[in-house]
Amino acid sequence: MDYLKQRIISEGQIVSNQVLNLDSILNHQVDPKLIQQLGGEFAARFKDQGITKVLTIESSGISIAYATALELEVPLIFARRKKTLMTDHFYCERVPSFTKGIVTDIVVSSEFVQSEDRILIVDDIIANGDALKGLINIIHRSGAHLVGAGIVIEKAFQKGAKDIREKDIRVESLVKIISLENGDIGFE
Repeated sequence: MDYLKQRIISEGQIVSNQVLNLDSILNHQVDPKLIQQLGGEFAARFKDQGITKVLTIESSGISIAYATALELEVPLIFARRKKTLMTDHFYCERVPSFTKGIVTDIVVSSEFVQSEDRILIVDDIIANGDALKGLINIIHRSGAHLVGAGIVIEKAFQKGAKDIREKDIRVESLVKIISLENGDIGFE
């Protein structure tokens, strides 16, 4: 994914040694052609897994998960950050956000996740992995089968992806960043 690396270098803004702002391509403004390429890549990597649904968390993961679900021809579900009045039966997990510095509840209606489902999680960035862990807990509680996680950018200098892989869960990252020090983005 050299093209993605080039976009990160040219458009990403290093906020600190821990935070990279990618608002211009992933988190605020979305480049549809790039997103479609990313979705196609995840679909290709997981195509033989019998996926029945793609799951993400609102909001930055939705565009990438949509492109992946479209390629796989399966429904997309996104975990909401608030329970709605329309949802009586749901799975809920408390999830801290590394970049936002807050803890929120994420909610998925039990109507959309059943035990016979084979679910692929797709998200934009993994740092400490708390959002991914919350989604994994929801899948396990539903009885569905988790086939793995597709992550656009793994901040490999933080523990999230490593913790998930240690649980024998497949994590496919398109780009791994090993450092944001001294104003430079270091890739694996």
